Amino acid sequence: MTLRLLIEPLVRAALLEDLGRAGDITSDAIVPADAEVEAVIAARQPGVVAGLEAALLAFELVEPGLRVERLCADGARVARGDRVAHISGPARGVLAAERTALNLLSRMSGVATATRALADAIAGCKAKIVCTRKTTPGLRTLEKEAVRLGGGANHRFGLDDAMLIKDNHLALAGGVKPALERARAHAGHLVKIELEVDTLDQLAEALEIGVDAVLLDNMSPETLRRAVAMVEGRAVTEASGRISPETVAAVAATGVDLISSGWITHSAPILDLGLDIS
Repeated sequence: MTLRLLIEPLVRAALLEDLGRAGDITSDAIVPADAEVEAVIAARQPGVVAGLEAALLAFELVEPGLRVERLCADGARVARGDRVAHISGPARGVLAAERTALNLLSRMSGVATATRALADAIAGCKAKIVCTRKTTPGLRTLEKEAVRLGGGANHRFGLDDAMLIKDNHLALAGGVKPALERARAHAGHLVKIELEVDTLDQLAEALEIGVDAVLLDNMSPETLRRAVAMVEGRAVTEASGRISPETVAAVAATGVDLISSGWITHSAPILDLGLDIS
């Protein structure tokens, strides 16, 4: 229920964008008002399902008389041809909601599938895959949920729930020491402070001052190993930069705690799912 309360405004906005001022004029002209249909949503390629809650909500918001049935759970792996949902009821409602529902479902399932590919590639390592703020504007809640369903974990949801001091902050603050001192003076007792470092010298300075987490940005596997050894458990270590299914295993093998990837949200291809009326 909590997720539904969070995502309903997003789904409504997407439906309003598609329905415009006059609704589905094609279906209204062609499909009899009393026509009833049975439809299924099925996977057209293998992957991980996510966004099913949002997709089915789209049908319910357009036509409360529609009956929707989940045929699998969010987070489930599906093969080509597997059915994920069944919808029945007024035909016009099914057609009016179809594209919005599939857009949300395909997008979120693509994010979950990409996340699962990275998580599977580092199975057996202690590192976790985490997402970033490189999300589609307006859809962060859904995309962060898709990451979790794909076996990843969430980084910050926004600028207000943790401090992440990046290179531009360091340039404006005058270096690592003043940036960390100002952050610590401003942060509440529950706010974590993470510092992005590009070099081992910056890391050494940060560890001397004290920090909750360090983002080791664009470092080679060898440099990451040295960084993890320097930290010695005094801070959470996060590797970032050009993470892909081809590079993630080597990064995880260095012993870092977290591996952050923008790719899983900003560049993940959709998972192809389609709706067929029987």
